[in-house]
Amino acid sequence: MAIIQSAAATAVPWLLILFLFSVSPIGFRSAVAHQLAADGTVIELNDSNFDTAISTFDHVLVDFYAPWCGHCKKLSPVLDAAAPVLAKLNQPVVIAKLDADKYRKLASKHEIDGFPTLKLFVHGVPIEYTGPRKAEQLIRFLKKYVAPDVSVLKSDSAVYSFVDEAGKDFPIFIGFGLNESSISQYGLRYKKKSWFAVSNDFSEEVMVAYDFDKTPAFVAIHPSYDEHSVFYGPFEGEFLDDFILQNQLPLVVPIKSETLKLLNNDERRIVLTVVGDELEAQSLKLIKILRSAATANRDLVFAYVGVKQWGDFADTFDVNKNTRLPKILVWDRNEEYHLVEGSEILDDIEDLGSQLSRFLKGFREGRTIKKGISGPSFIGFINSLVSIKTVYLIVFLVAVLIVLRKWAQQGDAVHYTRHGRSEDEDASKPPEIASQRDYRPTDKED
Repeated sequence: MAIIQSAAATAVPWLLILFLFSVSPIGFRSAVAHQLAADGTVIELNDSNFDTAISTFDHVLVDFYAPWCGHCKKLSPVLDAAAPVLAKLNQPVVIAKLDADKYRKLASKHEIDGFPTLKLFVHGVPIEYTGPRKAEQLIRFLKKYVAPDVSVLKSDSAVYSFVDEAGKDFPIFIGFGLNESSISQYGLRYKKKSWFAVSNDFSEEVMVAYDFDKTPAFVAIHPSYDEHSVFYGPFEGEFLDDFILQNQLPLVVPIKSETLKLLNNDERRIVLTVVGDELEAQSLKLIKILRSAATANRDLVFAYVGVKQWGDFADTFDVNKNTRLPKILVWDRNEEYHLVEGSEILDDIEDLGSQLSRFLKGFREGRTIKKGISGPSFIGFINSLVSIKTVYLIVFLVAVLIVLRKWAQQGDAVHYTRHGRSEDEDASKPPEIASQRDYRPTDKED
């Protein structure tokens, strides 16, 4: 009997300790954290686990939504698709969601003024997410965003893995024999546009693979176009600036809506070649020659477009069914372009290189004819970049602004209700619930 009493007396303090731990903030947070896992699912947040979630994970993308919001319902499957991919990154990104209509104090704390609102919490610090909202693009954006500004690669396998995992969507810059500090400013400046890394531990096999024969060397790689360039210095000032800026684009740029957006950030003139079909054998031969010319003329951007691939764009430069092709010109990016006298048509298939050289020489010497982009076709080109959904959205927003302006002119305060609830219903509710009507985020457009 005495033994039983002694055992019971010994167990009581332990039970007391476990009880105190379970009800203490530390114990509670540990229990909540144990329930949160980066398992590839979207975590449902509330007022009891929100702070724990953003402190447990380094990167958390939080969707502040409302159950009645149509745009939120469209975004939900996108986040469901992205979550398992982002959870497997070297720098995992956890996706979570919070019903901001239900947990209004949290929504107000984080200044949520519309639905859906996405915020990326980086080590607990909130950053407004303004990136794409389609699954593939969202994954690509966040994968690049959470990566280090400059990665340090300590072996051949690390170099190959870095290039492979970076994918084909952004240019890759690797400094062989360079210190991280020498390119850190570029890693930060181009964080959303390019991958940067340095390596001081590599073999001759890597030098052969990336075609450099001495160090230090700065290699630019465009995986999508199977291109790379090597820069041997000087690694300071405008020389390195120019190399990185020029290699944001491939040597020869195929003109399409995506690449036109990239060209907006480049101030160089564009040597544009218009061909019938980009995929024809003669066009592919010409593109190869353009690539060689681009290597020696980095102050210009070389580009091409096929009439078959994007006829509306080609039409803006007076190309029609009677035009002899390939046609070559220099575009200033505005409403004007330049032809070189006697060299605007590359019609000698056997001697394209010489023709291109004469064109470039004539342009450098100023033997050009200025032309204006044709009006109607240029409008058609602009329209090809704007979807009908965008037009509808603009019309809708204008209509909303007109209505809001009329309401503002009435001079009286307008009381808003939702789902047919009356002021009398709110008067019968406790003050803390009724006061929630002061905070009403709106439905945010995607």
